[in-house]
Amino acid sequence: MFEIFKKKKTEAVFAPVDGHFVALPEVADPVFAQKMMGEGFGIQPTSAEIYAPIQGTVTTIFQTKHAIGLTGRSGSEVLIHIGLDTVELNGEPFEVHVKEGQSVDEATLLVTADFEKVRAAGKAEVVLTLFTNGGESFDSLRTTELKQGDPLKK
Repeated sequence: MFEIFKKKKTEAVFAPVDGHFVALPEVADPVFAQKMMGEGFGIQPTSAEIYAPIQGTVTTIFQTKHAIGLTGRSGSEVLIHIGLDTVELNGEPFEVHVKEGQSVDEATLLVTADFEKVRAAGKAEVVLTLFTNGGESFDSLRTTELKQGDPLKK
């Protein structure tokens, strides 16, 4: 009855990949930059291994392997989107290491990406972490370099 007065639990959020932090408004795709897919952040990767940014369960693996959906322990719905317009690559540069229904945490390798192939195809290799059912903004985060597993929010 008094659900509206309960404080919403927030997930611990971790950097899914080594690289340079990118605020969503700076992402070179208007759908993401205007937050039509939700709040979140991007990372310009400096490594190929992409890990889970939250503790939860794998709910969706896109057939083209460019995106994975997760549901956090407190109900957050998170989309990991690898690159821009990479759906057009039909999964070629991505190797998925998890299965739907699998429990994950920040130490779980989700995908290995061949970013050389992504760049050769003329696609941007930014790794996006999007909270599709609401969440707080990461735009004011004052860090530039991230290591996979670095905590971003608790």
